[in-house]
Amino acid sequence: MNFGQRLRGKLRALEPRVLAEFERPGLVWAKPWLDRHDVFSFTRNPLAKGIAIGLFCGLIPGPLQILGSILLCVLMRGNIIAAAVATFYTNPFTIVPLYALAYNIGSFIVPGHHALPPWNDQVGVFSALVEWIRAMGWPLIVGLPAMALLFASWGYAITQILWLRPVIARARRMRARKH
Repeated sequence: MNFGQRLRGKLRALEPRVLAEFERPGLVWAKPWLDRHDVFSFTRNPLAKGIAIGLFCGLIPGPLQILGSILLCVLMRGNIIAAAVATFYTNPFTIVPLYALAYNIGSFIVPGHHALPPWNDQVGVFSALVEWIRAMGWPLIVGLPAMALLFASWGYAITQILWLRPVIARARRMRARKH
């Protein structure tokens, strides 16, 4: 059994335990709705949608990432847990390189010449980060959603491919046995 099959088995085993938590008196009203909308389903499509939504919402500023992921998962029937976990690729260590990458993507899209503003470390880390982001302007404003869409589409496609890989391999083996 390879890693993908073990992961798939663990995720599918997690689903009934998550839904069992909604047997509590204050949450029992939500269980039929949650079952119908696949927000805790660990099957291929809701999981891929959840990962894509989480990667997209990971670039939303600060504390709104998980809330945005939950709202989009409810609207698009994605897995809430996968979305929440996928937002963690942005953190204090990765946010500066990600914003610089978004700025470069935006500079490519927005016409004109743009130069990455310098980092001013004289005023403190948080103040320097706020000023640096503010100085980026339109290239960052355009680059963030473009990069978020790119990350989301990659996440969706990679999840679909990884999930279907064993299915395709099994179909090839069965086809080879027939001939």
